[in-house]
Amino acid sequence: MRKVTLAAGAALMAAAPAFAQSRYNLPPPVTPVAREIYDLHIEMMWVCVGIFVVVFGVMFYAIWKHRKSVGHVASQFHESTTVEIVWTVVPLLILIVMAIPATRVLLQLKDTSNPDITIKATGYQWKWGYDYLDGEGQGISLLSMLSTTRDEIEGNAPKSENYLLEVDTPITVPIGKKVRILTTADDVIHSWWVPAFGIKQDAIPGYVRDTWFKAEKEGVYRGQCAELCGKEHGFMPIVVNVVSQQAYTEWVAEQKKKAAGQTAEGAKTWTKPALLARGEQVYDHVCAACHQVNGQGVPHAFPSLDGSQVVLGPPKQQVKLVLSGRRGMFTAESQMPSQAMLSDADLAAAITYTRNAWTNKAADDVVQPREVKAARN
Repeated sequence: MRKVTLAAGAALMAAAPAFAQSRYNLPPPVTPVAREIYDLHIEMMWVCVGIFVVVFGVMFYAIWKHRKSVGHVASQFHESTTVEIVWTVVPLLILIVMAIPATRVLLQLKDTSNPDITIKATGYQWKWGYDYLDGEGQGISLLSMLSTTRDEIEGNAPKSENYLLEVDTPITVPIGKKVRILTTADDVIHSWWVPAFGIKQDAIPGYVRDTWFKAEKEGVYRGQCAELCGKEHGFMPIVVNVVSQQAYTEWVAEQKKKAAGQTAEGAKTWTKPALLARGEQVYDHVCAACHQVNGQGVPHAFPSLDGSQVVLGPPKQQVKLVLSGRRGMFTAESQMPSQAMLSDADLAAAITYTRNAWTNKAADDVVQPREVKAARN
């Protein structure tokens, strides 16, 4: 079937590279599954074109041949058994022929066995957390979120082509390796989607689902959350760097070194100015999307931190809330996702900043990373 349908459209299929680059088509595939999906998409398009030509050709022929001006009179033919059988059996055969390659691709999509690397992707409002669970890089944890600032998005400055698809920390994988992605979510339903890989898997709280890809070409590949997950849904991109095996090994070593540095940061005692400087950066990057840069929040959506009784209360209470989050039942203001994916030093700095920013002036105005670490336990 595949060879037949491709041959039928040989003249137009010669322009396949142009199709691949078209803004109206699927992106150029870079994985075996994506290539199968792309080929299937083209084949089904030509099947639909063929059906269109036949059906409308017969219709226009009948209209022209049996028009009233040449003396034809309308007649009934719907009781023809032959016609009934033909227009029932032919579409059924077409569906069966189309279902065979589609089923093969679906089965291939579900075959997540024997991966070289396993990565868990956790959706948060509105960022992705990645944990390398198995294979080279095991133990690495990343937090990836939009790196373009709101001022850059809403301002009049020129924007790059991918300004809504840029992240601060992309995930990195080696070329030619089977990567299994486990998806889940911490708060609401998200969806991990990278078009060039041909994969899209929902991330559902309380469930773990999986998909896989094997990139055949080095490069930077972009996607985004494909589930309507809240007000910042359009600002939850995905970026995957596909690199050579040597470059990947070097990246793993760099991440291990960085993790060791974070451990050292969590063990030392920070000065208040250092905490405030780092806390402002963390707050602007992670917290300001909901609570706003001025700490005023959004009425009936996200509570104000300026003058908040939680922020001005005992530090242990705020640390606990930030780590565990809050699952409200009735209003958005009663909910807050856990921020436990951040490092001890980042959380301590952000909490210290909120307790000293704007009009806030808490009594115990410094929180050290060791206090956050103790609260995790």
